Parts: sequence; C-alpha cells; structure tokens
Amino acid sequence: MTIRNQRDFAVGAAYIATGAAFAVVSWGYELGSASAMGPGYFPFWLGIVLALLGLVLCAGATSAKTQRLPLQRWDWRTLAWMTGSVAAFGLALKPLGLVLSVFGLVVASSLASREFTWRGTLLNAAALVLLNTVLFVLLLDLPLPLWPA
Repeated sequence: MTIRNQRDFAVGAAYIATGAAFAVVSWGYELGSASAMGPGYFPFWLGIVLALLGLVLCAGATSAKTQRLPLQRWDWRTLAWMTGSVAAFGLALKPLGLVLSVFGLVVASSLASREFTWRGTLLNAAALVLLNTVLFVLLLDLPLPLWPA
C-alpha cells in the first residue's frame, strides 16, 4: 500500500481519530434509540459517520488512480488564530453574551487570513451575529444570553 495523496490521507486519519474519540466518549452516555434519543445518540453516530468518511478518504488516497500530492508544511499562524478564536468564543459566551462572542470570533478568525480586510470582516460579523441571534435565540429558543449579564 502506497500513500499517493498525503494530504487526503492526513485529513482522513484526523477524521478517523476525531470520530473514534467522539464515539468512545459518547458511549458513556445513554444512547437511546432513533425514536427516543439519549444524550449520547447524536454524538455517537456523528463520530461513526466521521470515522467512516475518514476511511473513505484514506482508501482514496492510496488508490493507483490518485494524483500524487505531498503533505505541505503546516501554517501554524493560521492554525493558532483559528483554534484560539474558537476556544475564546467558548470561554466568552456566558460572560459576554452571544452578540459580543460571535463578533469576537469572526474578527479573531479573520486575522488568520492573508486576505483580511476590516470592511469584509465587519460585514461578515454583523451578518453572523444577526443570523445566530435569529436562529438560536428567537427560532430555537435556546437560553443563550445576548449581552453581558
């Protein structure tokens, strides 16, 4: 077995690892059934589907018909901005509320792009704040604070 497309193989391996971790951790919760889902049902099956998708990617990366693509060097700056912005969003949601947290998430994650512009970022942030407020707070009625307490 020769890995011809190293990029797809690396992504597939990451999907397998993430999916397996979700499935294993959610196994500790009550799964329930399709008609009466428990708290572990959705994460378990999502993990299984993600792991299966990873297997498909890994198998495709070893196919003889696949173009050879090497794994490129990681852009640590982009990875740090993206991961940090999502972590900061999670930490800021309760104390700052949905509006400021989503706004901060969009601005911080936009800094990861080399094509960053303030105009595009602010328009994107405004649209996502509006969309998240309407979808999660108004339509789904989730108990998320909009503003700092």
